[in-house]
Amino acid sequence: MNTILIILNVAIILLLMFGLFMMQNKHVSFSKRVFTALGIGLVFGFIINLIYGTSSEVTTGTMDWFSIVGSGYVKLLQMIVMPLVFISIVGAFTKLKLTKNIGKISFLVIGILLGTTAISAAIGIGASLGFDLDGIQITAGDAENARNVELEERLVTVESMTVPQQILQMFPGNPFADLTGARPTSTIAVVIFAAFIGIAYLGVKRKEPEHAELFAKIIDTLYSITMRVVTLILRLTPYGILAIITKVAATSNYEAIAKLGKFVIASYVALIAMFIVQLLLISLVKLSPMNFVKKGLPTLTFAFTSRSSAGTLPLTIKTQTKDFGVSEGIANFAGSFGLTIGQNGCAGIYPAMLAVMVAPAAGIDPTSPSFIATLILVVTISSFGVAGVGGGATFAALIVLSVMNLPVAIVGLLISVEPLIDMGRTALNVSGAMTSGVITSRLTGELEAEVYQQPQIVEA
Repeated sequence: MNTILIILNVAIILLLMFGLFMMQNKHVSFSKRVFTALGIGLVFGFIINLIYGTSSEVTTGTMDWFSIVGSGYVKLLQMIVMPLVFISIVGAFTKLKLTKNIGKISFLVIGILLGTTAISAAIGIGASLGFDLDGIQITAGDAENARNVELEERLVTVESMTVPQQILQMFPGNPFADLTGARPTSTIAVVIFAAFIGIAYLGVKRKEPEHAELFAKIIDTLYSITMRVVTLILRLTPYGILAIITKVAATSNYEAIAKLGKFVIASYVALIAMFIVQLLLISLVKLSPMNFVKKGLPTLTFAFTSRSSAGTLPLTIKTQTKDFGVSEGIANFAGSFGLTIGQNGCAGIYPAMLAVMVAPAAGIDPTSPSFIATLILVVTISSFGVAGVGGGATFAALIVLSVMNLPVAIVGLLISVEPLIDMGRTALNVSGAMTSGVITSRLTGELEAEVYQQPQIVEA
C-alpha cells in the first residue's frame, strides 16, 4: 500500500513539473515560473505533511524520490561553482576588466561584507532584547540532547583554532584539491589562485605577448563553454525549487516550530530589518532598491528554498552581471567572498541573538554597552574566520559563544527550527553578497547603469 501511495505522490509532482514545462513553452517569464513552483510546492508539501506526517514511510520514501530533482539540481549547481569562479576571475584579467582597480575592489568588497555584518549583529542584539528572548526557558528533548553531544565534539575543533589560523586556511596550499571543493575555504582559495594566474598573465603579456594572446583565447573559449553549462543548469531552476520546497514543507515539524514561535518571529524580524538596511545602502549610491528586489528575487527565492549559498553562486553571479550590470570580475569577487566572509544572516544576526539569549545565564547584563560593543566586534571578526572551520551558522555561533565565554548548549536546543530560520539566513547572505557587488561596481565606475535600470529580468 505504501509503495502505491509513494508512486501516486511521484506521479503528482511529475504532473506539476509538466505544468511548469508548459508554462515555459508558452514563454511565461522565468520569475513567474519560479514563484509558481514555490507556491504549489508549499501547498503540495503541506498536504503530504497533513496526510502522512513527517516520519511515515510514505513521506520518507516520497522525499527520497523528490530528492533526485531537488538535491540533484543543487548538486549540478555546486558542480559548476569552482570552474565558474576560476574561469571568470582569470577572464577578468585577460579582458582587462579588473586590473586597474583590483586593490580597491578587494578592499570595498570585503569592507562592505564586514561592515554590514557589524550592522546585522547590532540588529540581532536589538531583536533579542526587543522580543525579550530567554535561552534558559528552552527545553531539551532527545534530538536536542543528541545535537549538543555532537556540538561538544565540534567545539574542540573550533576552540583549537585561533583567528590567524582560520585566516591561513583560506590560502590555496593545493589549488587542484581546492578546485574539487575539498575544504570549507576552497572557494576563497580558488579566488586567490585565479588572481595569481591573472597577475602572472599580465607579466607574460608585457614580455611575451604572443603567448599571452594564445592564453587569452583559451580562457575566452573555456569561459563561453562554462557559461553555456551554467545556462543549461539554470533553466532547471523552477523544477528544482518545486522539489526542494515540497520536501521542506512535507518534513517540517510544525508543532516544534510553534513552541519556538517567538524566536522564529524575532529572527525573521531581524532578517527583514537587515534586508531593508541593504536596500538603503543601494539607494545611497543612487540606485533603485525596487529594481534590486524585483530582479534579485528569483535568486533570493532559490537561496531561501535550497539553504545553500554555494549552490546559489551561479545564480548570484548571473543576476549581478546580466540583471544588475556588475562587471564579471567584481561579481565573482563579491559572490565568492560572500560565501565565507561576512555572511549577514549566518555569521551576523544568528550568533548575536544567541549570545544575548544566554548572557543572563552567565551572569552578564545583555544591555550593558560594553557587552554589546564587545559582541559586535567579536561577531564581525569571527565572521572573517568562520570559513576556517566550516559549518555556517552553527560554527559561527560556536565561535562567538566560546570567545565570549557563554554557554554553547543553546545552539543544539534550536535544532527543530534550524531549517526554517536557515532559509531566511541564506537568502540574506546571498543578498548581502549581491549588495556588496553592486555597491563596489558603482563606486569603481564599472556598473552598467542602463542594465541595472532595465525592469526586465534576463532569461537564463
